[in-house]
Amino acid sequence: MNEFRYAGGVLHAEGVPLAAIADAVGTPVYCYSSAAIESAYRAYEAAFAGRPMRICYALKANGNLAVVRTLANLGAGADVVSEGEMRRALAAGVPASRIVFSGVGKAPTEMAFALGRGIHQINVESVPELETLSEIASARGMTAPVALRINPDVDAGTHAKITTGRRENKFGIDHDQAVEIYARAAILPGIEPVGLAVHIGSQLTDVEPFRRAFTRLAELVTELRGRGLSVTRLDLGGGLGIVYRDEAETPHAAYAAIVEETVGGLGCELAIEPGRSLVGNAGVLLTRVLYVKQAGSRRIVIVDAAMNDLIRPALYEAHHGIRPVAPRAGTESPADVVGPVCETADTFAVARPLAPVEPGDLMVLDSAGAYAAAMASGYNGRLPVPEVLVRGGDYAVVKPRPSFEDILDQDRIPDWLAALPTSERRGAA
Repeated sequence: MNEFRYAGGVLHAEGVPLAAIADAVGTPVYCYSSAAIESAYRAYEAAFAGRPMRICYALKANGNLAVVRTLANLGAGADVVSEGEMRRALAAGVPASRIVFSGVGKAPTEMAFALGRGIHQINVESVPELETLSEIASARGMTAPVALRINPDVDAGTHAKITTGRRENKFGIDHDQAVEIYARAAILPGIEPVGLAVHIGSQLTDVEPFRRAFTRLAELVTELRGRGLSVTRLDLGGGLGIVYRDEAETPHAAYAAIVEETVGGLGCELAIEPGRSLVGNAGVLLTRVLYVKQAGSRRIVIVDAAMNDLIRPALYEAHHGIRPVAPRAGTESPADVVGPVCETADTFAVARPLAPVEPGDLMVLDSAGAYAAAMASGYNGRLPVPEVLVRGGDYAVVKPRPSFEDILDQDRIPDWLAALPTSERRGAA
């Protein structure tokens, strides 16, 4: 469901004109739609109707507490990859019993924190990690419920930087070693192997890679059970991709059918970990045009958002739709849309067809709800972008923009540098 629509010639988020948010909060600003998040979650629920499925939202996509609370209220669990994300999930109201801890490099302190909170499951990705968890759990007289994350050597066919299921990727335990390591886990103190996990990458719009990965998982379950080992849970990893430009939109029903066909008959408790598909198209980055200049034959539109606010185009060559909030009359012509950061990479679009725009006009970068604010930084001394959540005709600032004083107060000058530079002292004299 597209909750960012034009009404009366002005782009709205649900029932709120985006210009009203820009006037009140300033730009750049992220804006999220509650209705779009809820609709995306219910699409998974509907696809798996009649099949118990634990839906654990992947916080790395967008960890804003209000976004996570919106999903928690619908019954979502959480897939987290750090103690910080775990604390966010708990603070947003996700019960510990619905939290899965993933990630290739969990620190011992993070494992201890997870055990102390009694989370649902820890997905282990290597033998050293398994042994470390065993030491921590047994020292505390506790038992850690563990799923082994398997690397099935399946190419997801997505961007190389977000593919995670090939043998050469850093993630998971080699498929050929899985049975041996699972058997070892079964005899380690403080460890209870409960199942297997897999995650082959992000932004998949073809279900065939899922079929291959889940089939390998099912084969492993059969082999493990044949050796007398219990397997009661399967974590199937991330969900579907979204439409940024012209990608094929994969029906949730087709994804659910693959799950049923490959692992549905194993009698395991199933879980999925969608992130992008729950929030990606539920958010936009609202920005204001600063200047429009002509560089030879090129029209360059300079906006107040930058690569530190939305790094996906610079990092992944990612495409985001760009629209004016209040379109002007006129013919579209190619334009480069760029930010003010001192990097050539600070470019959102090159030769993109764009209607006439003038300084002060508002524009949005679409599909900015996932891996956008979550990956933002303060590069070039820029202030972090605030975030707004809309519900119907109301909106709330769910992450305020800090002041420059707030940012400067995070730094500390040591005592030996406390005095002003010599040149400043001379000037004062």
